[in-house]
Amino acid sequence: MILVLAGTSDARALALQVKEMNIPLLTTVVTENAALSMREVDLPVSVGRLTSEAMMALIKEKKIQMIVDASHPYAEEVSKNAIHCAEESKISYVRFEREGLEFKQHLLLYKVESYEQAAELASKKQGVVMLTTGSKTLKTFTDKLINLPHITLVARMLPRKDNMEKCEELGIQQKNIIAMQGPFSTQLNKALYDFYKVNVMITKESGKVGAVDEKVKTALEMGIETIMISRPKIQYGTKFSNFADILNYIKEESKRGF
Repeated sequence: MILVLAGTSDARALALQVKEMNIPLLTTVVTENAALSMREVDLPVSVGRLTSEAMMALIKEKKIQMIVDASHPYAEEVSKNAIHCAEESKISYVRFEREGLEFKQHLLLYKVESYEQAAELASKKQGVVMLTTGSKTLKTFTDKLINLPHITLVARMLPRKDNMEKCEELGIQQKNIIAMQGPFSTQLNKALYDFYKVNVMITKESGKVGAVDEKVKTALEMGIETIMISRPKIQYGTKFSNFADILNYIKEESKRGF
């Protein structure tokens, strides 16, 4: 059986193609909402955030022979856990990494290596800062920005109850929360930037599937300073960025009994 670490639209599409190979598989996602999208296409799914210990237990329970890591490019902990568990269990590990985007140098585009660096840089700016990096690292930004008199922090994130509760706990006012699920079109990005009078936008380089190119392009065209957090630097080992290569790898490994 193959364990597919999923949770994104391209991960679901990849899992469907693996299923067509008639190889038993199990997908894993963090939220019940993500699980619904898997069940809609009849993919078996396990729900919940997997610690290293939980992943090891799942590998043993389900007799997993290969891990296909198709998690989000910024799900650093999940990938590290998967690499560790594969090594400990002596099973195959392969990474599907969605292709990144190359952005030309621009006077308004700043590239940083971490959320902490992004928060520090944003603290030196003025006006409305729109955060589009999700809820997981929200505290990193509120700790640095929420009490600054020269900055208003606007958070754009998935419309989930726990996200709204986290915003309230961290001091983000309701009027400064954009609870919407993407991807966002150029027109919608522009409308949101206009409505909130955004001066600075913070994003991650999640790839074209995450519609980062439209978000960044629109911001720069509108004269909005953009802070982009680079992808985590992880030594994945075997890695592919297209379905054909990763499916061929799975096929060859299955012939050898993984």
